[in-house]
Amino acid sequence: MKEQFEARMLRIHFGEDDKWQGKPLYEAIVAKCQELGLSSAIVYRGIEGYGTSTRIHRASYWKFSKDAPIMLSIIDLEEQINKLLPYLDEMVEEGLIATSRVDVIRFSRG
Repeated sequence: MKEQFEARMLRIHFGEDDKWQGKPLYEAIVAKCQELGLSSAIVYRGIEGYGTSTRIHRASYWKFSKDAPIMLSIIDLEEQINKLLPYLDEMVEEGLIATSRVDVIRFSRG
């Protein structure tokens, strides 16, 4: 089955070592998305990057560092994304949130 519609994409950028109530921030945000009934959330772990602090964040297989850049991507209808935004205001202490309109083509098995 194929459906097409306009939606919003929310991308949240932060560091892997960021926490929310003792839990990794990315886990806490994905759990909140699921609780709110958002249709999808995917966490990407980056190799290297920096944000407003200009401190380089790196993923390393040789060090015990857990400070890789993280990007969480969420795509859903605007009304659903708007439900999440007040929670992100509390949860994200340092990072970047970007939103954009997207045209979605979703394939599913009946």
